[in-house]
Amino acid sequence: MSLFSAGAREPQLLDLEGLLAGSGQVVRRGRDGRVSVVVGDAWRVAGLRYEMSGLGLEIELEETPGDERGPGGVAVRTPWLEALRPMADAWTRGAVKLPPAGWALDGPRLRWWCLADGKAASAMYTLALGPNDQPAWASVGAALAAAGIPGMLVGPRADGPAYRIVGQRRLNRLRELVGEPPEGVGPADWPAADYARGA
Repeated sequence: MSLFSAGAREPQLLDLEGLLAGSGQVVRRGRDGRVSVVVGDAWRVAGLRYEMSGLGLEIELEETPGDERGPGGVAVRTPWLEALRPMADAWTRGAVKLPPAGWALDGPRLRWWCLADGKAASAMYTLALGPNDQPAWASVGAALAAAGIPGMLVGPRADGPAYRIVGQRRLNRLRELVGEPPEGVGPADWPAADYARGA
């Protein structure tokens, strides 16, 4: 097991930054902060609920209608927590979401990103980005590359915005980092255990 993989240490609240690498958002209210993400699949809701329970968090769910910006889904939110306010401050520049300087992706953060925004396909894995978070894309891509799984940035016309991970070595590295799928998540929706066999 890699020292940076999801199972190498106990879950931490800061791991929720993995949601912010993708389409997740963080907001502030007084001394508190809250992380949320809108997902469209029941298995994602189940997986997020399971993982957040490991952090001692009771999630809030709300149906969101679709509009011209995209389809609806289920908003999965943490409670308002004072412990999340530093994360909100670090990731916010005015109204813009940006990773803090020197931010790194490890297995636990990647696990959250896969849960909310990951999509498996033949010989590739796609990690979606927030469509309105373009200022953050380059920094997130740099962190992905530094983790040993550089991705190719694809735009909205190519089923993005997202980073597409291609290549046996990179895909195996991704699976090594994120570990086994959590309860409620099917194997077909998770980075495969051995892409060499499926090639």
